Amino acid sequence: MEYLAIILFVLIFIFILRGYPVAFTLGGISIAFAFGVYIFAPEQFQMSTFYLLPSRIMGVVNNYVLMAVPLFIFMGIMLEKSGLAQGLLETMAMAFGRIRGGLAISVVIVGALLAASTGIVGATVVTMGLISLPTMLKRGYKTELATGVIASSGTLGQIIPPSIVLVLLADTINNSSKGTASVDVGALFSAALFPGLVLVGLYIIYILIKSFIHKEDAPGIPPEEIAEFRGNNFKANVIKVLFLPLALIILVLGSIFTGIASPTEASAIGAIGATILTIFQKKFTYDILKEVAQETMKLTSMVFFILLGATTFTLVFRALGGDSYLQELIVSSQLTPLMFLLLVMVVIFIAGFFIDFIEIVFIIVPVVTPIFNAFDMNMLWVGVLIALNLQTSFLTPPFGFALFYLKGVAPESVKTSQIYRGIIPFIIIQLIIVGVVVFFPEIVFLSK
Repeated sequence: MEYLAIILFVLIFIFILRGYPVAFTLGGISIAFAFGVYIFAPEQFQMSTFYLLPSRIMGVVNNYVLMAVPLFIFMGIMLEKSGLAQGLLETMAMAFGRIRGGLAISVVIVGALLAASTGIVGATVVTMGLISLPTMLKRGYKTELATGVIASSGTLGQIIPPSIVLVLLADTINNSSKGTASVDVGALFSAALFPGLVLVGLYIIYILIKSFIHKEDAPGIPPEEIAEFRGNNFKANVIKVLFLPLALIILVLGSIFTGIASPTEASAIGAIGATILTIFQKKFTYDILKEVAQETMKLTSMVFFILLGATTFTLVFRALGGDSYLQELIVSSQLTPLMFLLLVMVVIFIAGFFIDFIEIVFIIVPVVTPIFNAFDMNMLWVGVLIALNLQTSFLTPPFGFALFYLKGVAPESVKTSQIYRGIIPFIIIQLIIVGVVVFFPEIVFLSK
């Protein structure tokens, strides 16, 4: 009767795709389904299983690692208000202005810097869309290239640490491993760094090739404009604009990688550093602090409500024997570890077309983690692969959130179809880097 767990899994997916709130769908459907099974087939589910739920919920609430989530969110939103992105974009655009496609390259680099200092995808896409998209279109950039660069660069916060998705992913893997394996958040940050930087490099290479082949798609900035900008304390501006975010990145990531601070402690450093940076930029006010605190509360509440619902789902799924059933099914089908990994990657990629990365982390990852452990696979490597794959969920139509964010701030002349076409090359690049990490696992350990 283990197929009941699979029915529960499919049922939850159907409700989510129909637009019901994820947090309440996960918890509510799981409880209702378990109660129904108890009434009609009491031998399949014991209501005493729910005695474990309060301790599971308190385990989530008291989880020291998850304290990093609201602190990183606070850091990201505070930096968004500091005006950091605008200064970076303006200065980096002139620094690469002589190169054909230099403005697009500057957007990628700024996206990487914002990813390493904020990690908030929505804020990054909206900010860069408001600042750089009108400029790129005004300078003659092809709409598809401009929108593709902004949307893909804005999602780098998914993979380049400090990333909220990496924190949630590590916690979900640990809770789903039944003590057989654990993934340290700091180690996952370190493992994801080099693949993230490779992805940035591939974006830049694509832009250079695209600009060389189709020169009209990415014109350079006029030399006289660059000369005028560079004549006004250019070097001092570059140092000022780059020093502040780099200092914060070094403080946060450096303290984690060197073992001086845990990710949770580093997130507190980041939150304080972002506030100081905003004060330094003369953008700090009581109203901004209030707005940042409110946005942090909303996002944190959303994440934790989904997490509590996912905890309920996992408890019921396992009580129905779902994890054991899937493991037996995979073993009996004689799938090799690599074949199963590729199957999971395909499922996550397809799921990203329809549901958010948080839902994938809390629904699919707990189901497949015990099977990865049964195959004795390195969960650090698997975690990086899942994170890279999850990044595409922000970019794949019809429900790619980065595309919605960008469309919301784009000029009326920019059509949704142009945004969809523009993102295709960058999705292909991301799939390439996923394939590279699959077949060359050592790449995730180069930054350790």
